[in-house]
Amino acid sequence: MIGRLRGQLVHKQPPRLMLDVGGVGYELEAPMSTFYELPTVGETVTLITHLAVREDAQVLYGFVRESDRALFRNLLKVSGVGARMALAILSGMDAARFAQCVEYEDVAALTKLPGIGKKTAQRLVVEMRDRLEATLTPALAGAAGESAPGTDQALADAVSALVALGFRPADATRMARAADDGAKTSEEIIRVALRSVNPA
Repeated sequence: MIGRLRGQLVHKQPPRLMLDVGGVGYELEAPMSTFYELPTVGETVTLITHLAVREDAQVLYGFVRESDRALFRNLLKVSGVGARMALAILSGMDAARFAQCVEYEDVAALTKLPGIGKKTAQRLVVEMRDRLEATLTPALAGAAGESAPGTDQALADAVSALVALGFRPADATRMARAADDGAKTSEEIIRVALRSVNPA
């Protein structure tokens, strides 16, 4: 299983890109959320990958964030959702935003994504609810810290702590971001976030 690749970006043309890793060119498919954060051609990039093996092909998918790959893998388990639709979902929103849609049963937001009808959106809400809690929590907890290079680690640590305290990933991310001013330690962010839930 190929789980990660680091190499020179040779070509990028959505939804495909190519990495040169030690002289070997790896072709990957990726959502737009990944393309938005790719460097210019010729620069080095690290991508988290998922290898899909089918009877007629082996396809490698690349993602900037672990949370996006985790969501992609879980979407593939939903009835009627294939790799194309999973890429479309991740091209329209990141894992944290998708978690919010599922938690708040925001079918309308999901149907705005290409190829997602009302019935499919409703099925995603129903089938993904348990998976988000069971398998995406660690990845989503770190999503805030992955959102952009250089983001303060304190924010990601605070989200992880809030999740450990029992808050849902989407709520933990929202609370931590609202409490963070870019200068607080993780402990201070947690304190402010908890105070917003239980004001003195």
